[in-house]
Amino acid sequence: MVHSPPQRPAHGGNLAWAAAIALCHPQDILDFSASINPLGPPASAIAALQSGMATLRDYPDPSYSQLRAALGQAHQLSPDWILPGNGAAEVLTWAGYELTSCKAVVLPTPAFGDYGRSLHTFGVLVLPQSLDLEAIALGQSPSLVDLSTLPYAPEDCGLLINNPHNPTGHLWTAEALLPYLQAFKQVVIDEAFMDFLPEDEQQSLVPWIADYPNLVILRSLTKFYSLPGLRLGYAITHPDRVQRWQSWRDPWTVNALADLAGQAVVGDRLFQQQTRQWLPPARQSLMAGLAALPGLRPYPGAANYLLVQTEASSTALQQRLLTRHRILVRDCISFPDLGDRFFRIAVRRPEENQRLLEGLADCTSVDSIQCS
Repeated sequence: MVHSPPQRPAHGGNLAWAAAIALCHPQDILDFSASINPLGPPASAIAALQSGMATLRDYPDPSYSQLRAALGQAHQLSPDWILPGNGAAEVLTWAGYELTSCKAVVLPTPAFGDYGRSLHTFGVLVLPQSLDLEAIALGQSPSLVDLSTLPYAPEDCGLLINNPHNPTGHLWTAEALLPYLQAFKQVVIDEAFMDFLPEDEQQSLVPWIADYPNLVILRSLTKFYSLPGLRLGYAITHPDRVQRWQSWRDPWTVNALADLAGQAVVGDRLFQQQTRQWLPPARQSLMAGLAALPGLRPYPGAANYLLVQTEASSTALQQRLLTRHRILVRDCISFPDLGDRFFRIAVRRPEENQRLLEGLADCTSVDSIQCS
């Protein structure tokens, strides 16, 4: 029987695909392709899951009142402003549907692939706006949108962005984003990685949510708390929109265990402090190690991942890392603006980061490239 080769994944974290390339078990892969906190899941989440097994025989609370109260307390908001979802991906889908009221939606690129999925699913006209990657590489902050180039008036359009930006890791200040809330009909801001920043450095627009009824903020609990298998995210937006989305979607999109884990982790101050103390030095050390390797140019980033430009093919480099070292990095060929000369890596524990650097040193050497 002839087996077709495994299909290249559009997202990171596909260990089954990587293991098929590396000819090993998925658990043997060191995964740098998914930007998940390596310190988790926190003990508070595990305890909540273990104690919550009895809830499996009952349907979840369809209003998720306790989870919304916990999230509201974390953000100093009424629970009426919060809608939990089956990962941030679910609330992104409803954001895409909401944006159908706009003539078009501006999408700064490169952009997370699920944005296109959500918008194209509902037939939204997308207006790509290429970011100045060279400015980001130099540590500068480029503008998101040139309003003068839009074919429609901004007040008839939507804007979909993320901050920190994926895949570059760039962070815009809240003050830089506020003018767009005034210019566009609707604005959706994905803050999935904002939790990784120290509280005094975060640039969240949550403090302005009550001032702008046209604003939707998407958040994730799976990346920071290392719970991607549970699928848990939420939207912060005007209560009228929360009620509208609730009426559109299926009931019980968040399972009972995810509900309990979410309640536990948002109040886990110890884990939050540990993560915010670990990340900056680990990221800086990894960045310095990457910059020292020939042919690689890491971009400065504010989140728990780094975008790296490479002189050689990133897909070939990905293959060499898998077959020679069982290390998976995220190629960027699914980002049309980046193509085969960029890859993205998560920041992991220091010993794992060192293993990556050693693998990259081997796989970017002249002998390794010639033999591949």
